[in-house]
Amino acid sequence: MFRSPVHIRDAAPEDVDDLIEVWASRGSDRVFAQPIRQDAMASLAGIAADADQRLMVASIDERIVGAVHLLRAPLSPIHSESAVYVLHLQVVDAFRRHGVGRSLMEAVVSWAEEKASTHVVAAASASSRDANRFMARLGLGQFAVVRGATVAAMRAKLPLEPPAVARVGTRNHRTVGQVLVQRRSLRRSQGRVT
Repeated sequence: MFRSPVHIRDAAPEDVDDLIEVWASRGSDRVFAQPIRQDAMASLAGIAADADQRLMVASIDERIVGAVHLLRAPLSPIHSESAVYVLHLQVVDAFRRHGVGRSLMEAVVSWAEEKASTHVVAAASASSRDANRFMARLGLGQFAVVRGATVAAMRAKLPLEPPAVARVGTRNHRTVGQVLVQRRSLRRSQGRVT
């Protein structure tokens, strides 16, 4: 049992190696490749510079044992309300069931209140029974399934040439209304010629 308290703070550039280790503890995750230190440093700087993002770390005895990435964004494209999206909540296996995740989620709720966000939306791996139970105990209900794939894998499943309706802004892009108007015009012109 860990007797030391969990401390939550914003991630700093000097945490990059510890954060890479935290994410490496994810195990056999097919979607995420091992991060490169320079990329991780650039990502940390980008998050720190964005008022609508936050990366927080949890530490016990000055060792980083968990992290969470937050993004504040509209609840949907047509809502004025905002939500705090918990994009990546990660706790090192040896420190699970010791209050690390709960401490991070308490910080999430505090930041949501600070930002006047009305909702918290969190994702958990579908294969992680523990993570999903943890989220449910905190009152988070399931309302979506999040799936991921590489762009290359999706491209292999989709046609090479996108359909005309998907090519918005090109010369060939026409709405259904424009097609109907052109057909009517063509019929009228053919009717007058005969």
